[in-house]
Amino acid sequence: MGSTRGTGRTRRAGRTAAAAVACGAALAALTAVPAQAHGPEHGHGRPHWELKDLKDSGTATVRFRGLSAVSGRVAWVSGSAGTVLRTTDGGASWRNVSPPGARELQFRDIEAFDARRAVVLAIGEGESSRVYRTDDGGATWTESFRNTDARAFYDCLTFFDHRHGLAMSDPVDGRFRILSTGDGGRTWRVLPADGMPAALAGEAGFAASGQCLVASGPKDVWFATGGAARARVLHSTDRGLTWTATDTPVPAGDPARGVFALAFRDRTHGLAVGGDYRPDQTSPRAGARTSDGGRTWQAAAQPPPAYRSGVAWLPHSRTAALAVGPTGTDLTTDAGRTWRTVDTGSYDTVDCAPDRGCWASGEKGRVARLER
Repeated sequence: MGSTRGTGRTRRAGRTAAAAVACGAALAALTAVPAQAHGPEHGHGRPHWELKDLKDSGTATVRFRGLSAVSGRVAWVSGSAGTVLRTTDGGASWRNVSPPGARELQFRDIEAFDARRAVVLAIGEGESSRVYRTDDGGATWTESFRNTDARAFYDCLTFFDHRHGLAMSDPVDGRFRILSTGDGGRTWRVLPADGMPAALAGEAGFAASGQCLVASGPKDVWFATGGAARARVLHSTDRGLTWTATDTPVPAGDPARGVFALAFRDRTHGLAVGGDYRPDQTSPRAGARTSDGGRTWQAAAQPPPAYRSGVAWLPHSRTAALAVGPTGTDLTTDAGRTWRTVDTGSYDTVDCAPDRGCWASGEKGRVARLER
């Protein structure tokens, strides 16, 4: 979807004046929409999620928790039943490019560099955690990593640039495990655990949206946790060799609660969303923000009203971002201080590309693009 999607990754650098002006106009229109559900039938020219027709792909029951927006025309999604789809025409058509023999896998995160190159992560205990890479648009895939440690469970994947990336596993021997690549995901190695703080009792990551591990710039990377007494964000400034941990105001204290997704628009300004993923439980204080790279986190004065599993900054904006979850989409226009609901459709993850192409995906084969 993991990966600081649309939040300053090297492959997404560069801002043009024309894009900034266009984004400002679109943002003004979006903020004018009443705080209620609005879909294609209610948009009337204003920005809104437009569901894409995936019926020919045979994926109506697939849950797409992995998403990578390359542009407004090119996007990749990954999900249950070992499914990977790709569009190169803005969602008008989708090609099923799933790796062969992967139907039993859960692809929870995908990172695409362009229309041809992508890396996808399967999650789970032991050998269920795997990484695949394609260089030909999904026509062929190479399995580049298979976890052989029964104690490891990989949750998320992120890239700093086309070559350097990390994957994060739940704690092994009391510390989170980090996997590293320097060749675009073709080979991987486990980093030493010496620079990793001890995990709290019950602490883990959430493989809900591919956004529990995100990067911004050439060396900064963060991952989010839950399940323990406190929900934390850990930050590294050296591509995962050493880490510092900071508590967040997002409630934890239960295996179903914590921070589920992060987004950084640069190395200092970040957002965290989460809550309790159980539909019968409330999620107070489900949003937080930082302006110092994650050294401190402040609770949102008006947080999202319910559990949110995905978050992304709107391109070329210093203050606007979207958060998504099973009960809706929320918008902030003040860098995470306050949020308000602008759509009630179900989505698990959201991602935006430099050309302002924003996408969301989730359960029952749902994929949508933000239309203006």
